[in-house]
Amino acid sequence: MTHGKFKKRIHMLKTKLSHLAIASCILAPITMLNAGDIIHDAEYSILESQHAEKWAKDDKVVDTKLADYRKKNGGKSPNIIYILVDDLSFGEMGIPELNYIRGSKTPNINKLADESLSFMRMYTEPSCTPSRVAMMTGRHPVRNGLGEVKATVAGAGLAKSEVTIAEILSKAGYNTVHIGKWHMGDIAESYPHNQGFDYASFPIHQQVLLALMTTECDKTGELKGWHVNSGKDPFALDSKFKPGGLVYGLEGYKGQEAKEVDFKAGEEWTQKHYDDMNDKYQRQAMEQLQKLAKKDEPFFLQYWPLIPLDFTHTPGAEIQMSNGGSGVESLYKLDKWVGEIIDEVDRLGIAEETMIVLMADNGRFRQYDSILGFSGTIYRGGKVDTSEGAVRVNAFARWPGMIEKDKLAGDMIHITDIYTTFARIANATEYIPRDRVIDGLDQSALFLNGEGNGRRDYVFIYSGDTLKSIVKQKYKLELPPPGAPGVAAKMYDLQRDPREEAPSIEIALWAGSVFQDLTQRHLMQMQKYPNAKVGKDTPYTGISNLRPESKKMVEDFMSWSK
Repeated sequence: MTHGKFKKRIHMLKTKLSHLAIASCILAPITMLNAGDIIHDAEYSILESQHAEKWAKDDKVVDTKLADYRKKNGGKSPNIIYILVDDLSFGEMGIPELNYIRGSKTPNINKLADESLSFMRMYTEPSCTPSRVAMMTGRHPVRNGLGEVKATVAGAGLAKSEVTIAEILSKAGYNTVHIGKWHMGDIAESYPHNQGFDYASFPIHQQVLLALMTTECDKTGELKGWHVNSGKDPFALDSKFKPGGLVYGLEGYKGQEAKEVDFKAGEEWTQKHYDDMNDKYQRQAMEQLQKLAKKDEPFFLQYWPLIPLDFTHTPGAEIQMSNGGSGVESLYKLDKWVGEIIDEVDRLGIAEETMIVLMADNGRFRQYDSILGFSGTIYRGGKVDTSEGAVRVNAFARWPGMIEKDKLAGDMIHITDIYTTFARIANATEYIPRDRVIDGLDQSALFLNGEGNGRRDYVFIYSGDTLKSIVKQKYKLELPPPGAPGVAAKMYDLQRDPREEAPSIEIALWAGSVFQDLTQRHLMQMQKYPNAKVGKDTPYTGISNLRPESKKMVEDFMSWSK
């Protein structure tokens, strides 16, 4: 190639890549292909047009397997237990060799992995709220305004117009229970018992408030300046600047107001409150499992533990891991709890009637690596960025007799796919809404038939409302920041460069235009099916026993709008 032709080719590449930054402005009609009448992202239609015949045959096999299962199980669909672990990078659980290197232990989760199909390319969203919203609604959180994490009071949350997996399974006759972290809003319509769960026990906020905003962490400096008596400024004028009057744990039943529990007016939140909350959620998960197993209907038990996020060693507790990090110690504790749940499923004699899925919601909280003891293991980065270390996690699915054990799957899968896959396995696909884009794809064939039967080879990765990265097959595009030239976009081969350290011009030269088209299709469809709005209301609505200090805080928070 002559020097002149090479310069011309580079110029064409720059032009094509620059279009990525303005693709949202290039809007035109788009022809949609659907899976049945469920509206998926435009990219899915490209895949469906190439594989429709094979997928139809695979669907018949899946339908037969599920129908045969229900016939043997008295007409009932399987129970589903879904455990979502917080802030844990790929490799921190389920892989004993990496445990050994890291000075940690997860023997029960490792055993679960041996009894499961292990997903090697499970993608999530970059942080807590977005991943949980994606799983619950089957939609990228950009579509419902919940792409950001809120640490304290926001007056916003998951809108009642969203249709959750709990609502879908309820319509299909399931008993539904949520235990543990929720983190999808501080308004009544967003609480789990108002989003499809028959019963829920949950904290209204997340671990910045629960595990860092403690008197212990204030004294040791893990979180600085938030306490009314810390970081004093003699010139401060605003006495309402620092958070106070926050609500902690709630319990609620479908159709009723929630109640705050285990915290009294005038109390101050401590590490002991956090430890007790974690112990309580494990105890409740076990109790609910036992209650649900006695009922005639199938159940959906969703357990989202708060640990291993734990920033302070419990006083007097023996450090058991050579790693020594507070998070690694808590992970060992959580591993025991997971073992208790699996053992109880087996003891109750419902193992073959129960699918267990365990995964993490996103990568590690890397800003606290030195305290927690976690690392990026294989992938670079962590929570809140869009690197593989933020959005690649371990995931395992166990269902004896239906999912082949001790197998790996390299097929790409996204946390939104849990939504549609659970619905299919529960014989509840008919209840998935048809008036909006559902990003989650039905991966039942992958679950039941194993590796090579996935239906996804792309993932869009958002940070808030901004599309930051796209993965297509083994290639990843990192879009340039606003205002930067298109040539600033970086392209990676994730098999050769899993840590995304060496951008490849050799890939960019041919793939730039392909990613441009993919992006345009995605954004065009977003115009056809506009994003919904986040739910908004006065904070802490729907709680029957607000403490006086919480009422005062809400009054102060809302005063600006009067």
